[in-house]
Amino acid sequence: MPFIHPINPANANAEVASTLSAVKGKLGMVPNLFATLAHAPTVLKGYLGLADTLGGGRLTSAQREIIALAVGQANSCQYCLSAHTLLGQGAGLNSNDIAQARNGNAATRLDAALAGLARKLTEQRGMLESSDLEAYRHAGVDDGLMLEVVAAVALNTLTNYANHVAGTEVDFPAVKV
Repeated sequence: MPFIHPINPANANAEVASTLSAVKGKLGMVPNLFATLAHAPTVLKGYLGLADTLGGGRLTSAQREIIALAVGQANSCQYCLSAHTLLGQGAGLNSNDIAQARNGNAATRLDAALAGLARKLTEQRGMLESSDLEAYRHAGVDDGLMLEVVAAVALNTLTNYANHVAGTEVDFPAVKV
């Protein structure tokens, strides 16, 4: 049961209603997460802005989903695992790719490094050894990609924690943590 209930877009102020309408136009729905974040419009806008900005980075949509799945699993977030399983399929990931990503791994060397880096950053709260960083660098994760992964981990951790605090009801096909 939700602790923080989603805002009904029909009852939202004009600014929030406009933002949620834009989300619906892009996704075809207003996920409960976004309607919940709408209680703090600056948080919702900040999330959407960073997500949009990262979408223009070097990480592919599939790689961003791999990272989201690795982080969601490390943070035990059923909502995000459910959402990113569906979004990952839309980005071209199959069920094996999704299972590997949840375990901090992937089919290609670079994607495995990105997933492993995301998982390790999450589990170790960003405190990595220089040997870890060198191993990721050797696998093809340059400084720019490393920082994009840090940003993607932060973005996904925001939603994972918001879902934990809010008790967001899963409105995607549910997967087990």
